[in-house]
Amino acid sequence: MAGGFGTRLRPLSINVPKPMVPVGNLPIMDHVVSILHRHGISDITALLYFQAEDIKNYFKDGRQFGVKIKYIKPDADYGTAGAVRMAMENADEPVIIISGDLITDFDLTEAINWHREKKAEATILLTHIENPLPYGIVITDPEGRIVRFLEKPSWGEAFSDTINTGIYLLEPAATNLIPFKKNYDFSQNLYPLMLSKKMRLFGKIMSGYWKDIGNVNEYQRVHHDLFNGDLKLDLKAEEIPHNRGILYKGANVQIEEGVELYGTVILGNDTVIGATTKLSNCAIGHRTRVSGSCEIKDSIIWNDNYVGSESVMDNTIICSHSKLGQNVKLLDNVIVSDNCTIGDSATVRANCKIWPNKTVEEGAIVATSVVWGEKWNRELFTDSKVTGLAQSEITPDMAVRLGAALGATLGMGAEVVTSRDASDISRLLRRGLLSGILSAGVNVSDLETMPIPVVRYQLGKGKYDAGIYVRHNPDDYRQIDIILFDGSGLDMPNTMLKKIERNYFGEYFERAPLDKIGHLEYTRGVLYDYRNDFIEGIDEDLIRNAGFKVVVDHSNGSSSQIFPTLFTQLGVTTTELNANLNPRKFSSTTEENAQAIVQLSTIVSSLKADIGFLLNSAAEKLTVVDENGKPIDNQLLLLIITDLYLQTHRPDKIAVPIGASMGVDEIAGEYGTEVIRVVNDHRGMMEAKMKYGVDFVGGTRGGFIFPGFQLGADAIFTSVKILEMMAQTKKHLGQIRKKHEHYIRETVSIPCPWARKGLVMRKIITETDDKKRQLIDGIRIFENNGWVLIAPDRMKASFNILAESRSKKDTAQLINTYRAYVEECQDN
Repeated sequence: MAGGFGTRLRPLSINVPKPMVPVGNLPIMDHVVSILHRHGISDITALLYFQAEDIKNYFKDGRQFGVKIKYIKPDADYGTAGAVRMAMENADEPVIIISGDLITDFDLTEAINWHREKKAEATILLTHIENPLPYGIVITDPEGRIVRFLEKPSWGEAFSDTINTGIYLLEPAATNLIPFKKNYDFSQNLYPLMLSKKMRLFGKIMSGYWKDIGNVNEYQRVHHDLFNGDLKLDLKAEEIPHNRGILYKGANVQIEEGVELYGTVILGNDTVIGATTKLSNCAIGHRTRVSGSCEIKDSIIWNDNYVGSESVMDNTIICSHSKLGQNVKLLDNVIVSDNCTIGDSATVRANCKIWPNKTVEEGAIVATSVVWGEKWNRELFTDSKVTGLAQSEITPDMAVRLGAALGATLGMGAEVVTSRDASDISRLLRRGLLSGILSAGVNVSDLETMPIPVVRYQLGKGKYDAGIYVRHNPDDYRQIDIILFDGSGLDMPNTMLKKIERNYFGEYFERAPLDKIGHLEYTRGVLYDYRNDFIEGIDEDLIRNAGFKVVVDHSNGSSSQIFPTLFTQLGVTTTELNANLNPRKFSSTTEENAQAIVQLSTIVSSLKADIGFLLNSAAEKLTVVDENGKPIDNQLLLLIITDLYLQTHRPDKIAVPIGASMGVDEIAGEYGTEVIRVVNDHRGMMEAKMKYGVDFVGGTRGGFIFPGFQLGADAIFTSVKILEMMAQTKKHLGQIRKKHEHYIRETVSIPCPWARKGLVMRKIITETDDKKRQLIDGIRIFENNGWVLIAPDRMKASFNILAESRSKKDTAQLINTYRAYVEECQDN
């Protein structure tokens, strides 16, 4: 048995280890020990981490709970599996692994018998859940054998709502694969190894209740399920039915005259409830006194608290040893942590957390600075960035909190690169981020206004731990993107984002002492280094000799700081549009972007230019107009650039996103080049370059990655590479496009509640098992006349369906067929 540190449960778990957080007035781990004992498992080894003595003092040797408990505290971080192996004296016996901080009523006896019947070497207990993203997703065959395992996926990778519960049955054949006293993880190491060895790794879908209490919302939900009767636990208290529900009454409880009880009420030992108080669906801990005429609804109060008369609380949590005065009002979703004092007639408004040892003065009104909407309650990051409406969802104080969460995650002494676009709101928000980062003792190298490719370049050249960029969203000028990079310039990985997210929502912002505050410096000379390395990555003479005439629209972005010098050096005659950094012209609406393309097309045509380039303001994505003034959409551009690159470089392997046109495969077939499909985001493209050793990565949104110079998409470099390949082949894009214009694509969005997404994915996975398909980012299904990609939208409550074929009729038929299928799968 193991229990985590509980940082996601802050401020509940600041002074108590997570397994000792009470559910129904008993520690979570008490409920776990009870279910083990109920199913005949009496020999328990507990792995201890944070505040181990609290757990030892409560359970002692386990005899009073009908079990025998031995305690082990790992002397290093060995990972989930490594810690279990270190704790096992004898790895030659079967073992059940269960977390000490989850709530379940699974029939473990049934699971053990099933494990034996299957002659499994390891069995993972599984369950269905509405939001599978925080967990490991597991797909099994009809016999229960695990065929696919994915740890903490994105929505596009969530192929099912069947998740790993963290309860494992292991035979010696499995445990002996775990190296002794080495860092080793069940999900990332052991189970992938077993799959590769074709060992007997099974998954059993369990019926019953299961909840990982990973955050405060889940903690509240467990209690609501307990109050509503959806969860049955042994609360070790007298069970007394009453007219309006049920009372669980501890020893020496005093209930004074006129008290009204509604729903499920749980009262701990030595609790006193004052006269005429109303209690509805609540748990009140040991030695707590609630004075007269209070109203407490849907709330959880821990041990040793005092609540003054006429106080009101709704959906509130009060930790231990706090004192509330008279007429205190705690409104919806308030948390009062340990050792707090709330003065008479004080009001704490919705969603506010009072951290330990705080005092709220008499008559004070405490309000939250930000009340987050639905998006922030689900997840903070999508595709390595936070996106929200400027000045309402993303505000300066939110930026400070995010900077502090990033700094706390990286740790004091870390080094971060920051930059932004030219807008005033981006400047404002970047300053908020800087304040939070520096307060955590993290040093910052600020590049001021730069294109994103230059930021990635700087990260790749230096010794940094992370990067951050603030810009207006290129698709919606009202929204702000805060983009995070790792120390090499890649989009920040999901594992790191989850840690930042936990610190952010848990408000765990460790501040540096005064002599360790971070240092801010403004880095110079970056553009000079960028240009020099840029030139080394191209054939300068080839481009100069071609004598190209080019029109470039900079979208008022910072690429205008780079292009003029480069094109002069390359002998390219350039007409520049929107080349000034304009803090008031930071992004474009859809209509403005369409107008810009029309303007670019007209100028290219009238000047008889060889090509026109429209760069987005961050200089990552590119729109191209051919020599005839005809715009090239993103999919056609991918096919043209792929064709040019394969003609000029003859690579062994290239990579494209899962949603790329089937024309890519046909082009690659002409040159004997292997095509690798990857997830449909920028990090997936960058990882493909390193993971698979590909020479070229083509994007579906106007971004391309070429070998050598850059790790990520760079629209400036792509523009010059296009000129280089045009010079080498002596072909213009208008000559090539005709070859690739016969593919018909269509996309639709189908509404689907968030809670149904995993269910829909599981049903589609099951029902299309007999079809040729790819499971990479969504489900790509091949039909005789084309293909269709079904994927949950990462930002909206919907599914996106993309179909492609060589005729409008076939494409429409694919869309209609799978639209109906997705709608049907939403029904139980």
